[in-house]
Amino acid sequence: MEKNNALTIPGVLLSVFLIGVFLKLARSFMIPFVLALFFYFILSPVLDLLARLKIPRPLAVALIILVLFMVLYGMGVMFYESGKSLADEIPKYSQKMGAMIDSLQVQFKLNRTWDPLIALKNLNIDQVGSVILTSLGPFLSFLSNIFLVLIFLIFMLAGRGKLNEKIIDCCSPHHATQMGRVLGHIDKKVQKYLAIKTIVCIVSGLLATLILFLFGVDFAIAFGFLTFLLNYIPSIGAFIAKVLPFLVALIQFSSFWRAAWVLIVLLAVDAVMGMIIEPKMMGKGMDLSPLLIIFSLFFWGWLWGIPGMILAVPIMAIIKIVVGSFPEMRWLDSMLAK
Repeated sequence: MEKNNALTIPGVLLSVFLIGVFLKLARSFMIPFVLALFFYFILSPVLDLLARLKIPRPLAVALIILVLFMVLYGMGVMFYESGKSLADEIPKYSQKMGAMIDSLQVQFKLNRTWDPLIALKNLNIDQVGSVILTSLGPFLSFLSNIFLVLIFLIFMLAGRGKLNEKIIDCCSPHHATQMGRVLGHIDKKVQKYLAIKTIVCIVSGLLATLILFLFGVDFAIAFGFLTFLLNYIPSIGAFIAKVLPFLVALIQFSSFWRAAWVLIVLLAVDAVMGMIIEPKMMGKGMDLSPLLIIFSLFFWGWLWGIPGMILAVPIMAIIKIVVGSFPEMRWLDSMLAK
């Protein structure tokens, strides 16, 4: 027994290493596949609804794919145009920040050679514009992979329900019923988690856009879209989504209190969504360990970059749902929880 355990541990470590290498090398294929899998779980209830309305499956799948493509394409165009506008406006913000720093030095009678302000003033903000445009490149290549995502999604939706038929053919009636029950439980819990999380992220993004519009903050659409994406990353993502518009408002208005009110309202909305509405909709048992979240962000970010960081927490949540559905793996479910 001890010899078998000694052989098992290196085998597990080797398997994890090989899986990591495969995921790293196959990122151009795996990211669209995982994204298609997420869309599959989110859109499966829509497909089931259309089936109950007696709409033929090929037509239902075509309608879902068409609507999804139009939504993703529209979001991509809006985000890209907002990013270009932000890059074009960077020189104006550079001048405003220089004037604001001069005003602070005069107002508080600071030494002109005070290191923090001098370093901030000498910061070449104009280069930020080129950085933004450069960062839009991977985003556009990601959008080009949307076609691959849609192809994966077509086959997933078209094959929905066939797995149960294969299980019935391959297993005994008792095992087929038991396995079908477990897979159905996993399917429903993953659907619920991804659907609720996506709805909360969409509402948060729309509310952030509306708030920024009402305050007159520039690039409200870009920051709203960023809020939608970053809300998939608990705590860290939500923090970044609030700080960036605060900094832009601070430079744009040259008024700390007006920018502070923008930040306060955004934080209040985020608190209501994240601490009241989302937990009430999601229910108990989906909280992940903060240490696990940080580790997964670094791990999936190393594997797949920014898309990996956005997908990291949903992936870990799905893993938690899967292991929690098997009694012999409940210990791992407890380890993944808070």
